[in-house]
Amino acid sequence: MQLYFLYLLYFICRKCEARSSIFQIRYFKTSVACRNEVITVKTPAFAESVTEGDVRWEKAVGDSVKEDEVVCEIETDKTSVQVPSPAAGVIEELLVPDGEKVEGGQALFKLRKGAVAAQAAEAPAAAVVAAPPPPHDAATTPSPAPSAVGPIPTTMPPVPPVPGAAIFVKMNRMRLRIAQRLKEAQNTCAMLTTFNEVDMSNISELRKAYKDAFLKKHNIKLGFMSAFVKASAYALMEQPAVNGVIDDTTKEIVYRDYVDISVAVATPKGLVVPVIRGVEGMNFADIEKTINELGEKARKNELAVEDMDGGTFTISNGGVFGSMFGTPIINPPQSAILGMHGIFERPVAIEGKVEIRPMMYVALTYDHRLIDGREAVTFLRKIKTVVEDPRVLLLDM
Repeated sequence: MQLYFLYLLYFICRKCEARSSIFQIRYFKTSVACRNEVITVKTPAFAESVTEGDVRWEKAVGDSVKEDEVVCEIETDKTSVQVPSPAAGVIEELLVPDGEKVEGGQALFKLRKGAVAAQAAEAPAAAVVAAPPPPHDAATTPSPAPSAVGPIPTTMPPVPPVPGAAIFVKMNRMRLRIAQRLKEAQNTCAMLTTFNEVDMSNISELRKAYKDAFLKKHNIKLGFMSAFVKASAYALMEQPAVNGVIDDTTKEIVYRDYVDISVAVATPKGLVVPVIRGVEGMNFADIEKTINELGEKARKNELAVEDMDGGTFTISNGGVFGSMFGTPIINPPQSAILGMHGIFERPVAIEGKVEIRPMMYVALTYDHRLIDGREAVTFLRKIKTVVEDPRVLLLDM
């Protein structure tokens, strides 16, 4: 009987084993090898005229980054190059110290793809319990004896301020390059400046009358800068020497039959000069749109080296900061620069009468090795004429 039950139990187990094999489930374990892959990110390729730059880190080791999030900026002589993260992950290692020089293709940092930065646990602050003050017994506490020198002070006298120590800040590459180029201009060019003043009455009335229609059609505001850019291009085509340059290597004068005007733009890192190309074929709307695009790129630190190469003439508008008068410095290898200033109402003589007019001083600094005084004065007077009466452009006078 006992043997029979053992046999029956064996038979039931065999049936269950066979049935369970029908519903057998296989489990797969995913690999984390790709998710935790460590990659090395290198310096992007620079433009032809740039060979190196200084790295400035935006992230530290252990920081989580998203894909395309900026990890560092490389400050070159002319602009800053942003280095984004190629994928989401955690910064594993910084291979270059902050502020060090890097070249194109050099390893910058290591990134662990897909990882998440560990959050540091905050240590609980120890509670500090102040000891209770001893009980005060007025009956047993002796009263202090009167003092002949007055009450005892309960607070410390104020400490005289200590003069702060001088703070030394390393110049970034852009500022160093600006300083170098300005000094080169002083050492190379025979700079001379001529001045004039522009009556802004007509151009102001023109802007006031057509600014709404101009904005509606071109979706951009009409400013004064386009008038000076167009007037400069007109004058440069009439005075080729101002648009030319001396090649010190070949001892030749290079005259250009095109006008590419650099417009000085102030940024937190220094002065940059993006170029408006082919101004001789542009109208006011084209110029305003290009200035707006370049200014937006400058504010976002997105200017490339190509945006600033190859200008033939520069315009610097110190008037936006309230400047009344000044002498600009030539932007090498160019031969001249126009300085605009603020618009201020001043009394001027008009046909024998004194009138109050909105006036602007303008200055032209030029390389006297190439440009004679006659050409410089004639050039600046042509700009004055065109800005004061834009109809001159239509009549080609």
